[in-house]
Amino acid sequence: MDMYSSEMLPDGKRFFVLSCHVLWRELCYYASLAPYPCQFQFLKQGLHNEPDKLRREVQQAIDEIGDEYSAILLGYGLCSNGLVGIKARNTRIVVMRGHDCITFLLGSKERYREYFDSHPGTYWYSPGWIDTNTQPGKERQERALKHYVETYGEENAEFLMKATETWMDTYSNATYVDLGFGDTAAYRAFTKESAEYLGWNYDLIEGDPKLLIDFVSGNWDDERFLVVEPGQEIVASHDERTIVAVKKSLE
Repeated sequence: MDMYSSEMLPDGKRFFVLSCHVLWRELCYYASLAPYPCQFQFLKQGLHNEPDKLRREVQQAIDEIGDEYSAILLGYGLCSNGLVGIKARNTRIVVMRGHDCITFLLGSKERYREYFDSHPGTYWYSPGWIDTNTQPGKERQERALKHYVETYGEENAEFLMKATETWMDTYSNATYVDLGFGDTAAYRAFTKESAEYLGWNYDLIEGDPKLLIDFVSGNWDDERFLVVEPGQEIVASHDERTIVAVKKSLE
């Protein structure tokens, strides 16, 4: 009898979690507490910057997953429409409703909107994002400056730094989402130090794991989750639902 024999599982269910690597800590932690076993595959962070590439790689990964799972849990938000066109083949796909992963850490798209509206110019920090070494801060700035100096020389480096970092002028707030497990003190300190270095405000907000817990536990109500049945694909709804599933040709 293999480790996933249905004789060993509650209700015979098992899930395959396919997600952006930025959520690996949270998904692994809460899945370890959930009633059903999960198999994991994490794709590299940053695919949301190229939505067409994200769509191709996610669909390819879905198509390579076997039929023995009860559901494929997709750990992505709409992600710049990167999920639009994703198709369920032989296994249902479950997605949390939201535009990006911060929604999942805060517990709901409504809470995300409330904070966004009251704290314009917020740049979000979380364990997964900090682990990628891409968050704005001293380390990132020094790494970029070194690259420009080595590649283009000292005379051009300062100009390039100013030209490529102008997008940060639209931000004024560094907010860490704390779900209360792992080395949260180190992550909070990193966010605070980054805010001080950049001249931004620092904020700490308590995360809400309920959405993630229900995601990996199979508690999928229609308000918070989209269930894509075989033969359907994901499309943007352009309303409060964020995404919906429609019947499409699987050619």
